[in-house]
Amino acid sequence: MSRVLIVEDEDDIAELLRFSLKLDGHEPLVAMTGEEALSQIERLRPDLVLLDLMLPDLPGAEICRRVKSGRRDRQIPVIIVTARGQEPDRVRAFELGADDFVTKPFSVRELMLRVRAVLRRGSPAGPEQLRHRVGPVRIDEIAHRAYVDGNEIELTALEFKLLATLMARAGRLQTREVLLRDVWQLSGDQHTRTVDTHVKRLREKLGEGRDLIETVRGAGYRMSDPGDA
Repeated sequence: MSRVLIVEDEDDIAELLRFSLKLDGHEPLVAMTGEEALSQIERLRPDLVLLDLMLPDLPGAEICRRVKSGRRDRQIPVIIVTARGQEPDRVRAFELGADDFVTKPFSVRELMLRVRAVLRRGSPAGPEQLRHRVGPVRIDEIAHRAYVDGNEIELTALEFKLLATLMARAGRLQTREVLLRDVWQLSGDQHTRTVDTHVKRLREKLGEGRDLIETVRGAGYRMSDPGDA
């Protein structure tokens, strides 16, 4: 049973989410303010957070930033659930580290499917066969773990999905537009640093494997495969 924290100040929506999560086999918790949410995250360490952006005290974006920038809590997945569904809101949320974004009004069934997918630490979109090793980099999809030269590295859900996507498509150019679509489910018809920011963070964590992710100037990124050399 997964413990899911609902951060929502509207009673009817909070109750709908609480009831739906319980029916789906999860243990729901509710926080009506940002401060209460941060306190529960610190004390109870939920498996996932459903986070509204508009709260009476702290902005939801600030809560997401604190969770994802903290060493202890950054592995906790965050799904934004908000009425602010414009593309800049989505981009900002993903840049802060959110794992998914759902716009109100939402389909309860779809949201529950997204909750399950994030809790499973989903694999990359697309029909490719997942590759478990490229050079010194290895991933365990089921356990959601990544290793470089046998040493485990800590990745967020999005970083894991980005790495798995690049590994599945090793040797092939991936434009920023394609990565935005397949990893973040965003349209690529806008200027955003989301992909570049996450690739930079991923490279830093890969250590000896960082040079496997090549920058193709003016186009995007490609993961080189030493086995093809």
